[in-house]
Amino acid sequence: MGTKINADEMVFLAGLKGLLPCAVRNLIRSNKLNISNTSGMAEGFVQANVIIMHKSFADDFEKFCQANDGPLPLLYRSKPGEWKCPFLSNSSDIRSDCLQYKKYEHGISTGIVTNLKEYSEQFKDMVTFYLGCSFTFEKALQKAGIPVRNVEQKSNVSMYKTAVPCCDTGCFHCNLTVTMRCIPKDKLRECVQITHSMKKSHGAPVHIGSSDLLGIKDLSSPEYGDAVQAHPGDVPVFWACGVTGIEAIINCKAPLAFTHSPGCMFITDLEVEDSASGNDKDLPEVYCISQDPLHYSIASTAAVKKIRCLENIIAIDPGKRGVKHLFSQGELLKACLSLSHAKSVLITTGFPTHFNYEPPEENDGPPGAIAMAALLKAMGKNVAIVTDQRALDLNRKIIKEAVEQEILQTTVPVISYQSNSPDSALQFLCEGGNPEKPRFNHLIAIERAGMAADGNYYNARKVNIKHLVDPIDELFIAAQTLPGITTTGIGDGGNELGMGKVKEATKKHIKNGDVIACDVEADFAVVAGRKLAEDTTTASCSQWSNCKFGNGSRWSAILLHSFKFNREAAGGNFEINSISKNIVY
Repeated sequence: MGTKINADEMVFLAGLKGLLPCAVRNLIRSNKLNISNTSGMAEGFVQANVIIMHKSFADDFEKFCQANDGPLPLLYRSKPGEWKCPFLSNSSDIRSDCLQYKKYEHGISTGIVTNLKEYSEQFKDMVTFYLGCSFTFEKALQKAGIPVRNVEQKSNVSMYKTAVPCCDTGCFHCNLTVTMRCIPKDKLRECVQITHSMKKSHGAPVHIGSSDLLGIKDLSSPEYGDAVQAHPGDVPVFWACGVTGIEAIINCKAPLAFTHSPGCMFITDLEVEDSASGNDKDLPEVYCISQDPLHYSIASTAAVKKIRCLENIIAIDPGKRGVKHLFSQGELLKACLSLSHAKSVLITTGFPTHFNYEPPEENDGPPGAIAMAALLKAMGKNVAIVTDQRALDLNRKIIKEAVEQEILQTTVPVISYQSNSPDSALQFLCEGGNPEKPRFNHLIAIERAGMAADGNYYNARKVNIKHLVDPIDELFIAAQTLPGITTTGIGDGGNELGMGKVKEATKKHIKNGDVIACDVEADFAVVAGRKLAEDTTTASCSQWSNCKFGNGSRWSAILLHSFKFNREAAGGNFEINSISKNIVY
């Protein structure tokens, strides 16, 4: 925590908040301030991180800033030897206008000083970068009634190194550094909406929730700044931080470089711009997508509107089968947001309801699985499909044809799961069975037979098809206890894998629901309407009349028909997590 101060000092510090930047800089320059950071000083004016390096490194560092403008929003780049910054202030001297500076030699910190004038000769060949700082938006938060805990506690903000890599440029490379502020849960939406338009001060948060997801193991031990005490009901909120530039300087191992000491910013004469957004559709909304680990996600108002429109369309029940009673608004939105954060996704499908035909699968699941695989791969995610051992050849044939017809750009691994021991699911989902190393971040079941309460698998007519179904449910059950894995179930009858989340509604409103209802829950249950089962059965069975096991030819027309619509619809942009250029983990 910060150094304790007496009542007189508190009155003095309160006065600093209302001083003009030039007055605060004069006090700093004359070494008359006994404070450890500039958080809350000269409220309403822009503060800046400072990075000073030899001119030979400057071009590469500017490119590094441009490639990582979330943590490093460039306000001004000086000319070599330029001590003033007329674009940011009328009267300033960067050699003396920060509370403290850090000196680095070959990547090693070799001292903290309050003045750089003794290095004036070296400065002639050095370039100064002024980068945006999150201290700038603190006043806007307070004005909206959002507490800034570190200011309340007279402490520096907490700063942490993460496991999130920045984009490398030249000799500059490092992981993202973030600031953390504890924000009351009921203020999250307003907090994000205030900061998202302030791009020159890092903009919207890069993460809201558990620090583990950023690779931060202990919030009580920040690498820079002070640990801040959270209040009950507070949620950790993380913004990209300009100290990322210090980490880049350390890794570049320049012979000589200077930076501000973290928290000791340069205060400019620029007034903070109004944070109000000019377009309501671009305003961000905040949604909790996981309680364990705690994780919130962000999407624009326009994106939310589009997804909810889709959700309402797919929930239409033309067959009047009762699926409207299984529908819960927001499940598709949260599933989409969760998937946007996933690095690796496992998809499963296969409902062998037509047990007298070969193959016995329904034909509505596989096209959806392929469509999702194509989309997720286009987003740069790793994707695999798990299916029944008996259906491996069929599904591999489908994938092969999808690639040949350019429905998929590259192949998708198709694998099976066999339960050989109590920890088979854990071994399958996690590297070496280590819960901290999941192979997949998200599991999706689309039209996949789900296990009922009695351990059997039923089609809509109450026929037990367990002999055709491998126990892939075990993966979803295991995922319930693995914090790093989220699950989604998609179905149209309540007997599909993941629909255990709506099993009571299935039992009450779906024909034969008391028997067929799936007992295995997914985190998100996406319900889709369909025609009457009898109509679908007749249509489906006619398509399999000449099929043989492993022959995927009959799927080609189905896939092409589905993707004709999907390609036309793909022109829209849902803008999930695209409301700022910040790095999003």
